[in-house]
Amino acid sequence: MQNHIVCIASEQKGNEFLEEAHNAGWRVTLVTRKKLLDLPWVWDSIGDVRSVEDDAAPIDYVRAITNIAGSQNIDRVVGLDEFDVITAAEAREHLQLPGPSSSYLRRFRDKLTMRNLAAENDIPCPEFTAVINADAINDFLARVPSPWIVKPRFEVSAFGIRKCETAEQVWDVLNELDERNNWRDHPSQFVLERFVEGRVFHVDSVVEGGKVRAAGVSQYGTTPFNVTHRGGVFTSSIVPYRSAVRKSLETVNSQLLKAFEYDRGVTHAEFLQSSETGEIFLLEVACRVGGAYIANVLENACGFNLWREWAKLETATKEKPYKLPKLRKDFAGVALALANADEPNTDHYVEEEIVYRVKKTRHVGLIFRSPKQKRIEELLAAYSERISNDFLAVAPPKERYDD
Repeated sequence: MQNHIVCIASEQKGNEFLEEAHNAGWRVTLVTRKKLLDLPWVWDSIGDVRSVEDDAAPIDYVRAITNIAGSQNIDRVVGLDEFDVITAAEAREHLQLPGPSSSYLRRFRDKLTMRNLAAENDIPCPEFTAVINADAINDFLARVPSPWIVKPRFEVSAFGIRKCETAEQVWDVLNELDERNNWRDHPSQFVLERFVEGRVFHVDSVVEGGKVRAAGVSQYGTTPFNVTHRGGVFTSSIVPYRSAVRKSLETVNSQLLKAFEYDRGVTHAEFLQSSETGEIFLLEVACRVGGAYIANVLENACGFNLWREWAKLETATKEKPYKLPKLRKDFAGVALALANADEPNTDHYVEEEIVYRVKKTRHVGLIFRSPKQKRIEELLAAYSERISNDFLAVAPPKERYDD
């Protein structure tokens, strides 16, 4: 009997995963929102598709998958987007299928759980406190130097983060959230932490048997916080392979995943290096593929695609165990921005190092590859300016990913 994997995608992403699972001989079923059905999925690799309403709640996905199980055997359920990870776990638990539980996965979704578990295992985090008890909040504000940030526990990227310079500003934010009188914006859904100025890195890993088998180490140009709140061109590029900061990041990333008891899959972890002390702090970690075409950057620089490796891990069997591809050590980077046109034309960008052009409505983006890290730096600097002049659109900052 053919193995069957059901993939939840509440956003249009993961085509490489679907394709690789199909190539492994598995039947692939996609569960997605109705409004995404007309987008360019890899239909040749999808055996069946089930849709849910555009405003579907997690239980609606669980119901849809349960209905599939009524007539078809299901071997795996995977959530491809950040917001699908726990939904997939709830479906697995309901159907008693193998895979991480929803309570376990909370450590990769809830930033307060994440902070507490990391701190218990001596992984540095910016000083933080739960936004629950007024006395504990006031003690934190009196003890920890400003500025501080009020950060959503369950959001992605830098959405909904508020930076505060005074204790009065913190309380103004918390009171305003409380007055909205809904659970999603309740102050307890946030964490309060010290704002640390510095460089932000991300480590994207392939994990098997509790060990990091491959990892890409990259640095953001402009931090995600600044891009989200001020607009501009997002950039990310590979960190030099022999640099001291890369070795430190690889070490703390391995410690983190060991502490979180992560056995198999892919992860996207973000770390901050303090400008003042050089210390490295955990910002967040997720057990999914990072956005902003990071998988494509690593494919061009390092020889592995996170989506494809994740699919290989999910479909591996005793007869066909997971096998890591041959790795390489080139350099690559991405420049990405919102565009002022639906289909921006980048044909006039002709550098030979351009290896990928983003094809997404109202977005402009390029990936560059070179054997020299300095050349990638030059290209990202030049094209950040060119994209800004030719295409840049700046949208008002959003509080939530789905606003």
